[in-house]
Amino acid sequence: MPVFMKKMLTFFDGGTFSDVNSDTDTVNIGAILISKSINGRVSTIAMNTAVDDINSDPTILPGKLLSLTIYDANYSSFLSIVGALKYMEADIVAVIGPQSSVMAHVLSNLADELHVPFLSFTALDPSLSPLQYPYFIQTAPNDLYQMTAIAEIISYFGYSEVSAIFTDDDQFRNSIYTLGDVLSEKRCKLSYKAPLPPDSSLYPKDIHDALVKVRSMESRVIVVHTYSKTGLSVFETAKTLGMMRKGYVWIATTSLSTVLDSIGISSNNASFLQGVLTLRPHVPDSYKKREFLSRWKNLSNGSIGLNPYGLYAYDTVWMIARAIDKFFNEGGNISFSYDSRLSDLKGTKGLNLGALSYFDGGQQLRSNLLQTNMTGLTGPIWFSPDQSLVNPSFDVINIVGSQGWVIGYWSNHSGLSVQTPESLYTQPANRSFASQRLKSVVWPGNTKDKPRGWEFSNNGRPLRIGVPLRVSFKDFVTQVNGSDEIHGFSIDVFLAARKLIGYPVPYEFIKFGNGHENPSYTELVNKVAYNEFDAAVGDIAIVTNRTKVVDFTQPYIESGLVVVVPIKKIESSAWAFLRPFTPLMWAVTALFFIVVGAVVWILEHRLNDDFRGPPKQQLVTILWFTLSTMFFSHRENTVSTLGRMVLFIWLFVVLIINSSYTASLTSILTVQQLSSPIRGIESLITTNERIGFQVGSFAENYLMEELNIRKSRLVALGSPQEYAEKLEAGVVAAIVDERPYIDLFLSNNCRFQVVGQEFTKSGWGFAFPRDSPLAVDMSTAILTLSENGELQRIHDYWLKRKTCSPQSSDSDQLQLESFWGLFLIFGVVCSVAILIYMCVTLREFGKHHTELLEPSPKKGSHSVRLQKFLSFADEKEEVSKKKLKRKRDMSISGVSGREVDSRNWSNRIQAEVDDD
Repeated sequence: MPVFMKKMLTFFDGGTFSDVNSDTDTVNIGAILISKSINGRVSTIAMNTAVDDINSDPTILPGKLLSLTIYDANYSSFLSIVGALKYMEADIVAVIGPQSSVMAHVLSNLADELHVPFLSFTALDPSLSPLQYPYFIQTAPNDLYQMTAIAEIISYFGYSEVSAIFTDDDQFRNSIYTLGDVLSEKRCKLSYKAPLPPDSSLYPKDIHDALVKVRSMESRVIVVHTYSKTGLSVFETAKTLGMMRKGYVWIATTSLSTVLDSIGISSNNASFLQGVLTLRPHVPDSYKKREFLSRWKNLSNGSIGLNPYGLYAYDTVWMIARAIDKFFNEGGNISFSYDSRLSDLKGTKGLNLGALSYFDGGQQLRSNLLQTNMTGLTGPIWFSPDQSLVNPSFDVINIVGSQGWVIGYWSNHSGLSVQTPESLYTQPANRSFASQRLKSVVWPGNTKDKPRGWEFSNNGRPLRIGVPLRVSFKDFVTQVNGSDEIHGFSIDVFLAARKLIGYPVPYEFIKFGNGHENPSYTELVNKVAYNEFDAAVGDIAIVTNRTKVVDFTQPYIESGLVVVVPIKKIESSAWAFLRPFTPLMWAVTALFFIVVGAVVWILEHRLNDDFRGPPKQQLVTILWFTLSTMFFSHRENTVSTLGRMVLFIWLFVVLIINSSYTASLTSILTVQQLSSPIRGIESLITTNERIGFQVGSFAENYLMEELNIRKSRLVALGSPQEYAEKLEAGVVAAIVDERPYIDLFLSNNCRFQVVGQEFTKSGWGFAFPRDSPLAVDMSTAILTLSENGELQRIHDYWLKRKTCSPQSSDSDQLQLESFWGLFLIFGVVCSVAILIYMCVTLREFGKHHTELLEPSPKKGSHSVRLQKFLSFADEKEEVSKKKLKRKRDMSISGVSGREVDSRNWSNRIQAEVDDD
């Protein structure tokens, strides 16, 4: 049977409807389209062709005739409803459409009640949830994926703020909200939305006004999501407003690519579409696709070009046909039942609501549709559990002249790539930033240089930059006397960074503070968050609660809270050498010297001659031996194993004691000592002492909220001079402030010292509103200043200070006062030893020369006695003893009366001694 006899197709314009063939071997499906739209024209041809191909194929729906009825909604929502109701009165098992998401929300309720599946390849609103509308099936990738692709393109090029122009209806509105959500996941922001009225009520002035508002925003990245005709009007108006020039980024959704594919871009349109990026649903290359393309010119008579939605339309008809074929193969029959709830409703002429019926096999047909597993013109087709098509993908197109260049692809599997998505499906998914790639882009203004993506709004107002008006530590921010000019370390860093930004940054400094005390920096940051200031520049610490409301630049100086306390140098003392050990330590050490000597004597006495002799000699040996071990100078040998073991351990103990004593004494004599028990933040917290902090600093809140220190312990101080006064007077036990301030304070105040470590780690930066692109550019500039050394030069100019000089040039030298006690002890010991020695020598001298002790009237007798005494003192003790012994022997033998013999005898004794 010829195809034209098998196929029964009825089509009317203007919302009219024809009766559907009621032959039992005919399967009726319907479609609701806007026949004059681009997608409506392409889809009509594609679906008719699909019906012809199905009816010509004996393997699909054998013995059945597929009949398609197309209803033209003619851009009217009302007519779409009428058409759907008419379909429900007839034996329609499935409906393709509606073309717009506006009507999809309405008609999906009708589909759910009457169990007739609605399938659409253009109503792609992501809010059409299958949980809410189970009988509405989207047969093309919905706009969630298109918005994800756009967000990843924006993120790929490093843009952080986006504006959107969209038609304010259900076809586009919800997609823009989805775009905002996806952008936020990419740390980007949809900063401005410019809605346009629906096409039926849209005027050129609406487009003009919306674009003027977009132009006043800082973002120069603009997404256009409208109908095709409206989109072209947007770009044409943007051209007249100077918004298609260099510096702008335009991204259009698939509505622009349908224009490109179906009707082409005229030379007039090309002038205002230059550099625009757009997306097109990706269709893998295949034999089926190429064959269909070759047929298209004859099918369309050259009236319109094929676009991907025509391919989806063709595949949708085949999906329905296969699902119905499976339905029949499973024993299903097409039947309809009337709903008792509608039996009492009687419509007017041409519309009888009581005739509405629901499809008995609708649930089974829906299930078959969702189980589709086929390869169509658009590639493999099947549905995921959430009722969306698997492997959604798009071509990324760059409009250059009247052509569209494919610069890459996006897929839900691998993100952005220059390889086709189907070639990557066999590889593991890789969504890392390094793997994302696109080819080079020709941007608006016919440039390949990537636009910055934002610029200051052209409302003529410079940036309002809040600057803290400090009354102390003015090296960071200070106002020049007699003028409004502001200088300082922080200001110079900002100005140097501004010069490195490749675009003008108009600004004005606005002083913040009363000039009598340092302002609250938290309040300054909040003014930036509330848009009272466009930025804040100064010595602003980057702390957690501030980063929640503003964005900071890269820190330009390191900072952190530290503790400062007074210090003092211990006064020299004659007994300083005793201070390393406590009295108990001295006593125990002395006791062990004696014990060690006694133990070694016991172990060595029977074996070692060095430890034998008279008791007095042995006692002296013990004392000398044990004391000499202090200096490792003992000469007595140990021969017993036990003695050597004891001596080895004792010498090790002595080594430790000597080393500890030396180190401690060195510290006492040379290192400055703290005048308080505070050693850091931990010990400061445990005390009840008062703590000073700088007015306006975050230190107050940190101490109270993070360290739980009572507010009554905190004292606000306004200047370095007040720091010194309160510390010296004991009003506060310590100061807690940031390191840069403390470094300046200590450069002129040597009586104080930092104790412990920095207990916070942060830095200073400039504050900008959240997601401000200027913050990123300023951070880059600050890093450049750091790398080229300019930041260090600015630091040295403002903050480098000489350390405070010592009070005298010899203050680090050791003075006599620290040692005279030692010399005193040594002098006393020497004097006592000499005194004892003289007494013993005089007593011995008297024994030898008794005659010299008697008074003599002779002149010079005293000098003789002195000479005799000196000779005696110089004489060896053994010689003196021998002389005394012989003298006694001579007195006993009676020969002492002969002077000559006595003299000879004395000389002989001297000679014998000399021989000895």
